[in-house]
Amino acid sequence: MAATTEGEGAAERRDLVVRAAVAQGLVGGTDSSEPLVCLLDTDGIRASAAALTAAFAGALAPGTPVLHAFAVKAAPLVPVLRLLADAGLGCEVASPGELALARAAGVPATRTVLDSPAKTTAELREALAAGIAVNADNRQELERLDALVAAAPTASPIGVRINPQTGAGAIDALSTATSTSKFGVALRDPGAREWLVRAFLDRPWLTRLHIHSGSQGVPLELIAQGVRELHALAEEINAAAGRRRIDTLDIGGGLPVNFASDEATPTYAGYVSALREAVPSLFDGSYGLVTEFGRSLLAKHGLVLARVEYTKSSGSRPIALTHAGVQLATRTAYAPAAWPVRILPYDAKGVPKAGDPVAQDVAGPACFAGDLLATARELPPLAPGDLIGVPDTGAYFFTAHYGYNSLPRPAVHGFTVTPRGSVRFSLARPAQSPADIVAEAGGGFGDALL
Repeated sequence: MAATTEGEGAAERRDLVVRAAVAQGLVGGTDSSEPLVCLLDTDGIRASAAALTAAFAGALAPGTPVLHAFAVKAAPLVPVLRLLADAGLGCEVASPGELALARAAGVPATRTVLDSPAKTTAELREALAAGIAVNADNRQELERLDALVAAAPTASPIGVRINPQTGAGAIDALSTATSTSKFGVALRDPGAREWLVRAFLDRPWLTRLHIHSGSQGVPLELIAQGVRELHALAEEINAAAGRRRIDTLDIGGGLPVNFASDEATPTYAGYVSALREAVPSLFDGSYGLVTEFGRSLLAKHGLVLARVEYTKSSGSRPIALTHAGVQLATRTAYAPAAWPVRILPYDAKGVPKAGDPVAQDVAGPACFAGDLLATARELPPLAPGDLIGVPDTGAYFFTAHYGYNSLPRPAVHGFTVTPRGSVRFSLARPAQSPADIVAEAGGGFGDALL
């Protein structure tokens, strides 16, 4: 028998889970009240976390301190953060809300990193009092930290984020290392490098440098180039100080994800290999490391299942109207060329559909014309009661809901597959009820404006 490839194995496992979700009533036919469900593969998430930690552990000098902090923005769900913490990861937070989620998940302050280009004084004071690592974004924030550090001692490691200005990737909106990026201190601007060196020499409590120049659409070589710039600046500052003032490099995350197939590429091992080629001394134990991966840990382990409610034709093109759209795949709806998704057709029992493909649109439920998951996609003809699956949605899709039309947040279930092939689901977030929507929309303050 021929060996099963990675993609074939993922497809078989996914089809098993879809059938189980239908059989167990998580999503169903036209009479069901469950037209939409979102699923997370908990074993897959653990495997991604293990691959990340193993890739760096295998390259770093023994005893090198390293913290892998999950970027909470990628999947702001407490059970996800708790799962990753159990797998050895911390949290990177960028708002008071994300910090609250990390705390609710039991992530300690010593394994939490605060980033954001617009931290308030109150946020900074809270982080410093708790001992949370802080990366300052700009000169004015550093001056604000001067006053806070002088007012009260802190155990927080504090660093500065730089923008290496190494260039854009394929998606402009996610390219954080352009010449005019809003993030960090622009390293190549006139006088910036000299100012950074002096800033560290004047502040004994500054011990870290931070960068995050990668994201979807940014090739590994460009990410590695930014880390090389970070390392070179750290060496320059330490040389100017005459000792190792900077002890930790926060190299961010941003590993891109393959959305075109089930193959998980690039890998963490491949990323580490690219870093070793670009910056060999990064791994010699001279510096502790922090990483901030998000999308690459979760994306491949999420699946949306949505019922086809109606089918119609307009201008001779078939259209399938489903319950999955802009509220889940916001970037796909507004920037479809940059964020295409795969559509997997299933019948009402969760069995993959076959048949001669027909070009058809797959639309969501929202009241605007751009609410489309796919346009003229070649698929077997869809019918009411069928299901569509949207894979690779574990990060930045259904985990971060967009409330257009007051569409409810769907239920999220984690799942595991036993060695005997049975599927077990556990609720990670319940579906939002109409009462929840009313409360969130000021329902308790109905007369406030009269």
